[in-house]
Amino acid sequence: MSAAAVEHPCDDEPETLLETANRLMEQLPGHRVEIIGDLVTVAPPPDGPHAKALTTLMVPFLSAGLHGEESNVLQGIGLWLPSGPEDYVIPDLAIVDADFDEHLIENNCYDPACFRLVLEVTSGNYQTDLRHKVAAYAQAKIPVYVIVDRKHGRVHVLTEPLPGGYDRHEVYAPGRQAPLPASIGAELSLDVDEIMRAGSPKR
Repeated sequence: MSAAAVEHPCDDEPETLLETANRLMEQLPGHRVEIIGDLVTVAPPPDGPHAKALTTLMVPFLSAGLHGEESNVLQGIGLWLPSGPEDYVIPDLAIVDADFDEHLIENNCYDPACFRLVLEVTSGNYQTDLRHKVAAYAQAKIPVYVIVDRKHGRVHVLTEPLPGGYDRHEVYAPGRQAPLPASIGAELSLDVDEIMRAGSPKR
């Protein structure tokens, strides 16, 4: 993920970060624009294997009944962050309370209190997912953060958020199952082999 070059319009008052982010989204269709730690970041559209990995990941969540009356499984839903006055992110996948639409804050972003789990599938921005977003999601008190690290072939499961990060950080290699806490609404494990196969580009 790279910070976008920003050009301010010629007027008396400079753009807010949120105005800059929204303008960039209009200028760069398909890109993901986020504000983390008062920094506007822009990521290019994901590749096909990234999308395939996301679909593969949705299957166990849907099979466990997490998309229903109690919770929903959603892609690309905005999450408002407490780390800055205009900070927000758009995780690849999230499990949210079914009444999430009652918790809209601003700019199509929702209160982190209604998020049970967020999940990121890495692209070229893997360091953002593995570092900056760890702190951001922990500060937002997201109970479970899952990172599918395609570069290193690992699945990270982070739980028990603290102000500066997560107290528990488990890493699962291919050949293993990555169990998720029942607090998300169901007991299930992710098949690391299956996810990595789905997320690997064909050579």
